Amino acid sequence: MASHDLPLGRAVDYPRGYDPNLLFPIARAHGRAELGVGDALPFEGMDRWHAYELGWLDARGKPAVATATITVPAHSPQLVESKSLKLYLNSFNAERFDGAESVRERIAGDLSRAAGATVEVAFGLPPIDSRAAADDDAVSIDAIEIDCDAYDAPRPDFLAADTGDITDETLRSDLLKSNCPVTGQPDWASVRIAYRGPRIDRAGLLRYLVSFREHAGFHEQCVERIFVDVLARCRPESLAVEARYTRRGGLDINPWRVLPGTAAPSAARDLRQ
Repeated sequence: MASHDLPLGRAVDYPRGYDPNLLFPIARAHGRAELGVGDALPFEGMDRWHAYELGWLDARGKPAVATATITVPAHSPQLVESKSLKLYLNSFNAERFDGAESVRERIAGDLSRAAGATVEVAFGLPPIDSRAAADDDAVSIDAIEIDCDAYDAPRPDFLAADTGDITDETLRSDLLKSNCPVTGQPDWASVRIAYRGPRIDRAGLLRYLVSFREHAGFHEQCVERIFVDVLARCRPESLAVEARYTRRGGLDINPWRVLPGTAAPSAARDLRQ
């Protein structure tokens, strides 16, 4: 379906009642085909959503509010478009439920059907990672002096690694920006690349991340593109790519992809979220 046919990116009436049909799934295969990724995925991982604006009515009509963490596995055949998820969650606002668990089960069931795989939903949010500001667990590459003039499309040719120097490190940048392919609005993120293998050229990596600046891509697709490009160009033995996107519409999305057998990062939020 073409983007101009979607109920997205244009004025949409505020939902006045619970409506699971507001969820709009998008096949992951479309974005992965552009990367040369087929059914045999070169990565594992998940997309962790943080929902800050969730409310409903209890059985007596009294409003209740909560936050939620939603986990969608990377192997699910569909991702869920973020604006549709916001509209869907807003459809709970005037709906009565017997208790919070009924709400959680309803959301988990609806999202699992939309994604085509089991989606986990838990009330509450992971802690803010206070280490992020001090970069205790990652080396920021943002202070590197570079010339930038490529912004329209990702440039994997900027990536390189020194095959004679093996290292184990995590590199971080807060300069990742891309645009929503539906609305054209900017998406901002901090990205972490943890790897073991030939030492990645940091200046080239930073130029590569900056080249996403005007690229139109969903959060999940951008992270998968970074993962595939780094894997192909730098040949690490282990690799994990995580992006923590800033909040938009009461939601933030945190995709991460890892080589099979690589430990997943602990769930946390950045100060910018």
